[in-house]
Amino acid sequence: MIVFYNPKATKPRNRRLPLSILAIAAVLEGKEEHAIVDGNIDPHPTESLIALIKGHRVELLAVTVMPGPQTVGAVASCREVRARFPDLPIVWGGYFATNYTAATLNAGYVDYAVRGQGEETFLDLLEAIRGHRDLKSINGLSYKDADGAPRHNPERPMKSLDSFPWYPYHRLPVERYVLPTFLGRRTAVHQASIGCPYRCNFCGVVNFSGSREKMESPLRTEGILRHLAQNYGVDAIQFYDNNFFLREDHTRELADRMTPLKMRWWCEGRIDIMMKYADATFEAIRRAGCTMIFFGAESGSNEHLKEMNKDLRAEDTLALASRIRRFGIIPEFSIIFGNPKDPEGDTRECIQFIRQLKRLNPDSEIIVEHYTPVPQRARMYGDIEEKFQFPTTPDEWTTDSWQRFATQKDPQTPWLRPRTKQLIDNFELVVSSRWPTVQDIRLPDWGRLTLKALSSWRYRLGVYAAPLELKWAQQFIDLRKPKAESL
Repeated sequence: MIVFYNPKATKPRNRRLPLSILAIAAVLEGKEEHAIVDGNIDPHPTESLIALIKGHRVELLAVTVMPGPQTVGAVASCREVRARFPDLPIVWGGYFATNYTAATLNAGYVDYAVRGQGEETFLDLLEAIRGHRDLKSINGLSYKDADGAPRHNPERPMKSLDSFPWYPYHRLPVERYVLPTFLGRRTAVHQASIGCPYRCNFCGVVNFSGSREKMESPLRTEGILRHLAQNYGVDAIQFYDNNFFLREDHTRELADRMTPLKMRWWCEGRIDIMMKYADATFEAIRRAGCTMIFFGAESGSNEHLKEMNKDLRAEDTLALASRIRRFGIIPEFSIIFGNPKDPEGDTRECIQFIRQLKRLNPDSEIIVEHYTPVPQRARMYGDIEEKFQFPTTPDEWTTDSWQRFATQKDPQTPWLRPRTKQLIDNFELVVSSRWPTVQDIRLPDWGRLTLKALSSWRYRLGVYAAPLELKWAQQFIDLRKPKAESL
């Protein structure tokens, strides 16, 4: 038996189907016995893992790991499993294993790391564990040799999602993942493409995909969404694609296929790509049920955008904010504060840019990001290689300071002075109170009105210092924070 483990990563109200686990399970379906333990629905996942291993002949424990809370769960469970079953191989995959491969292998409880798209790498690893293949021949795999030294095999080229079978949804209690959101009563998740062809030097997707993107065919996407609707009552979708809109012809076909499904949906897109789309394409997207699109605007400075390798101009973001309003689609813009070369000046520019966006389109939702570095194949944004050192083990990533870094609660980067960070946090608090997110379906009308009333004067006059009344009000109301929570 193969055991898959998805450590707890989110609050129960934000629980979503673990697509990374389902993707690997799909290539084993009908061929290998396997079981899934999901810490987001299992209150005692470590005990469940141990019970499975005791009761079955388990060949491999496969764990998907993201930085943040998932790392904490993964470390605790894998350490316990290794202590009890020292001969059981453990492999980590996902974002953490791809971007922090050396740290992953530095853990005594991890034997292998699958980098990037993992379906075929995992199958090859399984063959190697059974003695039918040499580890050295497996692309996309990192491992420890007989002496414990790390070995990193070449990258594995990505394949289209059409090359792999549908996810085995029946392996999980889907009804526990299909939850209400602002999009609909029963919201599921799907990924219709993998990777991204751009080279932004602050983004972890570059290491994962190598600036490549593979799209699922519109026919397959339609088929999967129809299956979710007919079998599980799904009426809304959150797309996990890093870049949902890559080609206009693909977008038009997909929109036309999705329209009869009458689903509302959220996705991510590129500003410069969508600005090239015809009005008829925007209308087709709206008609297909698109409700909100997340855009990485990142900065209002063309100089900083160039440093980021963003291949975008600030004026394009402003133009899109104005244009998309005509189609009733809500834009969600992320803005990265804290350029390491001039964090104070960058913060002032970002604040003014957000105010411009809000003037052009008051419905715009703003995601304020502190710049937190991610390892890159080339240089990192801000040329910080000599100023910043990542943890060297997963255990170090579980410490309070690095958890706060991973979740952006308090990244404590050396170039960001406390008073500058305080200004960023205060501004974020004022903006999120003045325009409470439409994603919060639990927020009562009185709460929304209270936050707006308390914050309006501050935003109008540009007074961001010591907004204690807003902090208390948001804590009392428990306002949803899109930056930290899924839909």
